[in-house]
Amino acid sequence: GVAAVGKELIIFKLVAPTEGSLEWNILEVKRLLDHQDNILSLVNVNDLSFVSGSHVGELIVWDVSDWTVQACERNFWTQLDTQQEIKLCQKPNDISIHHFTCDEENVFAAVGRGLYVYNLQMKRVIACQKTAHDSSVLHIARLPNRQLISCSEDGSVRIWELREKQQLAAEPLPTGFFNMWGFGRVNKQASQPVKKQQENTTPCSLELIGDLIGHSSSVEMFLHFEDHGLVTCSADHLIILWKNGERESGLRSLKLFQKLEENGDLYLTV
Repeated sequence: GVAAVGKELIIFKLVAPTEGSLEWNILEVKRLLDHQDNILSLVNVNDLSFVSGSHVGELIVWDVSDWTVQACERNFWTQLDTQQEIKLCQKPNDISIHHFTCDEENVFAAVGRGLYVYNLQMKRVIACQKTAHDSSVLHIARLPNRQLISCSEDGSVRIWELREKQQLAAEPLPTGFFNMWGFGRVNKQASQPVKKQQENTTPCSLELIGDLIGHSSSVEMFLHFEDHGLVTCSADHLIILWKNGERESGLRSLKLFQKLEENGDLYLTV
């Protein structure tokens, strides 16, 4: 097992009770000291690795076999586009990693007000929403079909979808058409910034596909039940059960047809 205490990760193992004793014993195996600030989040990726995140935005992927660092991401705030955004994100709260969720390929991280998708194989961020909410993101979870749900201190609950961007060719644009209108020549030097810009962009995007409006204060967390919907709890003292409207409508129609069939009132025309 792994426990986070301040900046340290403590690796421990449970020792089964021996003959004549009914108590389990806990033994400390190792302490990992690579984080520079308090660890706020942990998630198990698989039997071989797990991920930890800290208050100053450090994401570390650990190898379980020898307790070494597999990969590390410390520069979430440097991916912002403008100097103004970077200046705003110098506060530790704006880059702290509050929560993780993951699948076989990616780690999804709630970083400050934003959402980031870190690919485990590529060892880099492949998609992000820098300002997914107006305040800190407190809790996230994966949904089916590459979807993600998040809630925030600002009272909002949002659903996102991970989509692949259409890749544009990095070759220079053809010059013939532009030269006809006197726009000048596209040379090799002019094409280099375009290529550099494409290399820095993320290959995927997180698109907002739903906004659940109902809470008036910070939404602390939620529980998602695949067959029963979503339950959110908030500082406004409300617990709300959300249902998928399209799915529920289909279920109601199915029940209606089943009832009509049972009563003999359903007539099928050829």
